[in-house]
Amino acid sequence: MKLIDLNRDGGIGANALFVQIGDLNLLIDCGLHPKRVGRVATPDLKPLRGKTLDLIIITHCHLDHIGSLPVVMREFPNTPVIMTTSSRMLIERMLHNSANVMLRQKEDENIPDYPLFTHDEIDRCAKRLTGLPFGHGKHFRGARDDIEVIFHPAGHVAGAAAVEIRHKHRHIFFTGDVLFDDQRTLPGAKFPAGHFDTVVMETTRGTTQRPEGRERGREIARLITSINETIQRGGSFLIPVFALGRMQELLAVLHDARKFGRLVDCPIVAGGLGLDLVDYFDDIARKTKHIQFNRHIVKDLKVKPTPRKLEPGRDASEPTLFLVSSGMMVEKTPSYVIASGMLGHARNTIGFVGYCDPDTPGGQLLAARPGQTFPFSAVNVECKILARVERFELSGHADREELLEFAVQTEARSIVLTHGDPAARAWFAQQLAEQMPKAQVLDPVPLKQYQV
Repeated sequence: MKLIDLNRDGGIGANALFVQIGDLNLLIDCGLHPKRVGRVATPDLKPLRGKTLDLIIITHCHLDHIGSLPVVMREFPNTPVIMTTSSRMLIERMLHNSANVMLRQKEDENIPDYPLFTHDEIDRCAKRLTGLPFGHGKHFRGARDDIEVIFHPAGHVAGAAAVEIRHKHRHIFFTGDVLFDDQRTLPGAKFPAGHFDTVVMETTRGTTQRPEGRERGREIARLITSINETIQRGGSFLIPVFALGRMQELLAVLHDARKFGRLVDCPIVAGGLGLDLVDYFDDIARKTKHIQFNRHIVKDLKVKPTPRKLEPGRDASEPTLFLVSSGMMVEKTPSYVIASGMLGHARNTIGFVGYCDPDTPGGQLLAARPGQTFPFSAVNVECKILARVERFELSGHADREELLEFAVQTEARSIVLTHGDPAARAWFAQQLAEQMPKAQVLDPVPLKQYQV
């Protein structure tokens, strides 16, 4: 197998792997870098030029994995695209939202490259997108070779898949983004046990060791307690959330807490794409039985929509629980604007429930000290950090020890490290070298070809 990481910057960004197995050329994911704009936010597709692309495989529908899909489909108009059944139900909505965001950015920030694709182009691409159920092998043939592709549940988010590829007597396994813990809406990853020749694995939490006593159930209980305490002292509670997956899980968690009398009565505000996806999750739950979700929880919780116009630097007029994107509090998003009004008041709390890139406003706020002045430069606000800022260990990615244990039990001859910052990959490389001294461990340099 030959492999090239097309993510220009490595790390976590425009995820895309070009894989050559026998005489078949595959692309696994084609994302958009969340911290870049324009063409440089896409994978570098130059290594594909002059080649035939036989198959595109999508692991799940987060933007860093699908955000450039229409771009590569434009360049390869005959290549089929496969994903899980659940992802197929989500992907068009996610891509249309991305097109809307790019149109706004083009207008607000004068980005000439945007939009990278149009709504009409997404609609034209749709007939080439195929959903496959978990656990069912699908064969694809080249001129000489044949591969079988099997999707396995990866937890993480609705539709997320690990990808097993069988070629002759060789078994190759791509973890994709994975979470082994059960979520309220979604069971954890179910990976096949036993030997693989090559494992390509994510490393997101390589620098994060889960603190003692921070199991998921305890963290949910701690979150509910913190919300109650904040509301009861007259403050508001902001949870920055990812629109796909995290908002729906948190709504289900809050619904359970309210149903059993554990959540204080207060207004709940949510909106945007995350609230729109509630209906999609309801459809997936009914049609695939792979997740547990019911759209009626929004009505039961009496969720109010996020106001169309948010005023920077203004605190809520009454104690309110906000569930709004983005999860990393990226500039000008609802969570960023709302935080600009909440952070300067000691009665409030901002609670992060997922991964925050250190360079995003969310990551910078988590690293800041109480009392320090924090700038919301994009909306011309700055204030002292007087509100409580908390992190709850509810990541959508597996703990590093769990991923390491999976890799070791595969007894793989080769392990390729992806989707992680340099320090995270370094931790995995060191641990794998100690526990699997005979294995070849690769931390691929972007755009360099490797024989695996």
